[in-house]
Amino acid sequence: MKKEQVVNCQFSVWYPIFKKHTIKSLILPLPKNVIDYLLDDGTLVVSGSDHNTQPIQTTNSDSDAEEDVQWSDDETTTTATAPEFPEFTSKVLEAINSLGGSVFPKLNWSAPRDANWIALNSSLQCSSLSDIFLLFKSSDFIAHDLTQPFLRCSDQDSPDPVIKYELVLRKWSELIPGGEFRCFVKENKLIAISQRDYTQFYHHILKQEELISQAIQDFFSQHIQYNFLDEDFVFDVYRDCQGRVWLIDLNAFGEVTDSLLFSWDELTSGGEIARQQQQEGPAFRYTTSEVTVQPSPCLSYRIPRDFVDLSTGEDAYKLIDFLKLKKSQQEESEEEESTLQ
Repeated sequence: MKKEQVVNCQFSVWYPIFKKHTIKSLILPLPKNVIDYLLDDGTLVVSGSDHNTQPIQTTNSDSDAEEDVQWSDDETTTTATAPEFPEFTSKVLEAINSLGGSVFPKLNWSAPRDANWIALNSSLQCSSLSDIFLLFKSSDFIAHDLTQPFLRCSDQDSPDPVIKYELVLRKWSELIPGGEFRCFVKENKLIAISQRDYTQFYHHILKQEELISQAIQDFFSQHIQYNFLDEDFVFDVYRDCQGRVWLIDLNAFGEVTDSLLFSWDELTSGGEIARQQQQEGPAFRYTTSEVTVQPSPCLSYRIPRDFVDLSTGEDAYKLIDFLKLKKSQQEESEEEESTLQ
């Protein structure tokens, strides 16, 4: 995967090409002050005409001290006012209204799928700039777009292309997860299809396997094949209840993109997957029963990473430290009990 391929997968690059086959969307340039705000690690404070926001009270113990939250009426308290983006806020609200009042937000490449847990409705559905900021500032996926878009590219020695960041607003549509599929294209051939939400078992996929696969192959050959700027890429589709297939997203063909029920070794080696594609068509994988249901990988973003490492045993040193802490706590508890006796 090269940097040029990543650039070609930006929404504003592929959307004009496939506009007739995807969800209606609007693209707004992201001002530098908004980008700086999204990259700021400070407390989320959002203001604007779309929401009323209470200021945060902070206190300084001395001129060089870090500001701490303070819930008192002390005379030294200062008000941390919310940043204002009046012109940008107006453009965003106008765009949201023109798209029906609710949108699905994303940046050049990624949507904040890892942050839907923080929203009041546990959804990526947004009706204001405040909703969007809440998701974006809570998302590692968005941070990756802003800071490391070319992280796993093979041509690291070449200069990074200049990126003009954009806010993408897509008309909100209720998509059933069981209708989403990820498709892998190599040398302009569709080699593999994976169930997008592989953590769940959907009976209709099992029942309609051949029908679904053929519908996606037809969509690819009629609308996608040879029309994109690269010959290796990944695209996501949605098959609705009437059997129509819609393009949802395009991604780079490489490890930065989740391979879901395949491995990147399988997809790039030219082995069994390639042979099957030549003889029978693209490999189609999906969760085949309730037994194979798996937890969502996005769950790891809902709790501190340390807890994830402890539960999976991925970091032995954290586990050792945790056990030492528990042992120390137990010894202190035993000492207190003996003292009381």
